[in-house]
Amino acid sequence: MLHDMKLENTDSKFEPLCCGIQFLGNLAVGNKICKDDIWRLTFPDLLLQLLSVDDERTQGCAAMVLHTCLDKSKVEQLAKPENIHLALKVIELCRTRADLDWTVLTATQHFLMSSALVKNMYLGMSHLEKGTLLELLSAQLGEADCGITPDIASFLADSFHDCCGTVLTLASDSVSDEALTVICLLDVLCEMTSDHKQFMFLQEHPNLLTTTIELLQQVHALGKSSKNVFSAAQDFSYLSQGKDASASSPSVSFKAHLIRLIGNLCHGHTINQNKVRQLEGIPLILDNCNIDSNNPFISQWAIFAIRNLLEHNPQNQEQVAALERRGTADYSALKDLGFQVEEREGSLLLKPIKKDT
Repeated sequence: MLHDMKLENTDSKFEPLCCGIQFLGNLAVGNKICKDDIWRLTFPDLLLQLLSVDDERTQGCAAMVLHTCLDKSKVEQLAKPENIHLALKVIELCRTRADLDWTVLTATQHFLMSSALVKNMYLGMSHLEKGTLLELLSAQLGEADCGITPDIASFLADSFHDCCGTVLTLASDSVSDEALTVICLLDVLCEMTSDHKQFMFLQEHPNLLTTTIELLQQVHALGKSSKNVFSAAQDFSYLSQGKDASASSPSVSFKAHLIRLIGNLCHGHTINQNKVRQLEGIPLILDNCNIDSNNPFISQWAIFAIRNLLEHNPQNQEQVAALERRGTADYSALKDLGFQVEEREGSLLLKPIKKDT
């Protein structure tokens, strides 16, 4: 009957249409035979038609049926090029119909578990849609068992390497969708390398650390060459106005997150610690220990990164000590934040300053 209905946007049809779709969903719950039959009769065209009806309740019911019927093998069917448009429609609804719980559940509980589907969706998406997918990935990383595969993490690291240079266009006050995608990719990579053991293999990625350091060098140089979104600033007026700093520019915190990612990739990893030194990243990070309203918490992330770079690494410790002896390293910002660099038995330690009581 649903096949025979003309799915026109008329209010008189929405109520019986929703009832029919809900009936299918109820039949499918806990019944594999019904799930398979519904899938065979509705996938992909009818499901796509139902998700495309201009009625939020109908779309929600259709998403419920899709979520209920899906399993691992059906998700793999979705990943095929001829069916990918159905998955893309679900992601579109996650962005345009934020109140539809079933579309978000379908994406997070099924789509994000398949590396093939995530890759094929990403490659077929506009940059605006990529931003939605990356936001869903970031949210899913907060779950205890996120289910995101290592293949997806590697794919995102490769994507960041391939397109990260476009973020530099923000210095000219032009905001491109591709630059916004780079910012979202960086946020996800920061989360993946923050206490997620299953993704720490990214420390071994052939390009990720080098790409991040080189991008930080470029962003830092741009910010110093002229006044732009990458320049350090001391304007905290947004705090008194109750506003979020990121509302002023999408580039807010970008430099801080680059430093955060460097710190994550160097945690307990001697090869990466040495690579940062060889690429002249240590003086660069030390130069970002000052408070910057365009990069809230950049000084804290810089301290975190320096701590990870110095840990059990005498060569890095010696470089920092040499910078201090030559007077090229300014530790006043560290002291203002309550930290000091102390030399002890030939090693440098970053430690909090004791307060007088």
